Amino acid sequence: GARAETMEGKMTRLRRRAVLSALGVAVVAPAVAASLRPTRAYAADLYPSNTAVYADPALAEGTDYGRRYRRHGALDDSDGAAVAFPDTVVLAPHGGGIEPGTSELCLAVAGYHPATAVTDGPSYDYWMFEGLRASNNGALHVTSTHCDDPVALALAAGARRAVSLHGCGTAEVGLPDGTAAVLVGGRDATLRQRLLDGDAAAGIAALDAATVPAVAGEDPANIVNRTLTAGGAQLELTTPLRAAMFGTNTRSQRRYTTTASFWLFVEATRLALP
Repeated sequence: GARAETMEGKMTRLRRRAVLSALGVAVVAPAVAASLRPTRAYAADLYPSNTAVYADPALAEGTDYGRRYRRHGALDDSDGAAVAFPDTVVLAPHGGGIEPGTSELCLAVAGYHPATAVTDGPSYDYWMFEGLRASNNGALHVTSTHCDDPVALALAAGARRAVSLHGCGTAEVGLPDGTAAVLVGGRDATLRQRLLDGDAAAGIAALDAATVPAVAGEDPANIVNRTLTAGGAQLELTTPLRAAMFGTNTRSQRRYTTTASFWLFVEATRLALP
């Protein structure tokens, strides 16, 4: 198989100063933005909640689906100035084969190489739900407003900010076939704008999802908005954008074949986190 990249050696790096200086100046690809149109919400799910998935005797954890998470410890018992407390969580509610590529993105945005779990720079809490089947993983999709996994709820509730990674088809969000773009939604307006600006500075087509109800991410019940600040940022990556991020786009090989496009997006996202 392909040898895993190192986050320092092969990651396509942005100059931090250039990206941060661009934050606060919104740039959206005009030709793509003009083609956005509202679409219908996601089709009705087979399961009304994560709890329903876990309770189905026909499903087996580790075979049909999996859950991964990490909560970072925090300790400060000194008399000096308080140390920083981890207050960001990265989520992938539809990882694995449900929305391919979002598990790997979740890990990398949280600070962990998806192949080695090696960290490089700040690391954040994360949670993901993954479809592990060879096919028909879409049947395991639980819309984000119905996510009731207890770990996901606890991590979101203890965070001041959250970012969730999702995948969408171009037709689903009213974009021309082949469009590689990310739609940025959620109720955290400040973080949403930082992400839009950071992606644009990196040369990534970044679109405001506010006009696309299917992926706007504005429902308070959405897991990404169930934070201490009642807001988060939802990132919907189109299929062409995600396809460009992996040399071999299969569940077993994505983690080992991340491309420069993958790391460009990851770094732009991480730089937007305060």
